Amino acid sequence: MNSSSILSIITFVYGAAVFLYLVDWVFKKSMAGRVATVVTIIAFLGNTAGILMRWAESYQMGFGRAPLSNLYESLVFFAWCIALLYIFIEWKYKNRVFGILSTALACCAMAYASLKPDQIQPLIPALKSNWLIAHVFTCFIGYASFAIAFGISLIYLLRRFGGPAMLERLPADNLLDDLTHQLVMFGFIFLSAGIITGSVWANSAWGRYWGWDPKETWSLITWFVYAGLLHARFMRGWQGTRIAVLSIVGFLAVLFTYFGVNYLPGLHSYGAPS
Repeated sequence: MNSSSILSIITFVYGAAVFLYLVDWVFKKSMAGRVATVVTIIAFLGNTAGILMRWAESYQMGFGRAPLSNLYESLVFFAWCIALLYIFIEWKYKNRVFGILSTALACCAMAYASLKPDQIQPLIPALKSNWLIAHVFTCFIGYASFAIAFGISLIYLLRRFGGPAMLERLPADNLLDDLTHQLVMFGFIFLSAGIITGSVWANSAWGRYWGWDPKETWSLITWFVYAGLLHARFMRGWQGTRIAVLSIVGFLAVLFTYFGVNYLPGLHSYGAPS
């Protein structure tokens, strides 16, 4: 069994975790919640194993490299980052309700990855750099943090504006608001590090730190959206609905930075969907 087969199975394991977290929330079955936590950890470990196996397989092919260079690999890593952050959040807050959205996001990332070519290819010259791992790791930890903040913001708005009665069983509004803020702040730090490492990498690969490539431009736009959110929070005292809306807008910018700009010509065209 190769890495692609394992990662395909892990997609369904994440899906099983979504189902179990839903059972726990809707039917108040605590046993389902405990099993969901175990299943999520298993999915995360399987996700980790799949990434490591893919890395080893590239060495067996004679061009060993980190499995972070194309859309398939980045989606798999995105799911891994989401699962990692969620497991920490569940441990810290002792609340499994966030597992529904977190494992659903991870499952969607893995499912979308399964639609993309999964062949292991040698790195193109622009990607042959020691900065690859640092750049991708920091960016995707940031993206994962923004993704979970996005889900929590949606839940906050649904309950605030007359959502289903089941939403009343969620944590208090102030906890949702604080968690959104903390996740955005955490993600912002890593996004900033990702932009910096990307600039250093660009200088070594293309001889300039910044060139207004579509990916670079939209990364900066995304950075400004979240910088604006944090400024409004710290300096203006914004909370609740306005922060939730900005969090959603920010994640839409993340999605365009991640997927949308791949359809535009630029030096990052190696990430274009197939």
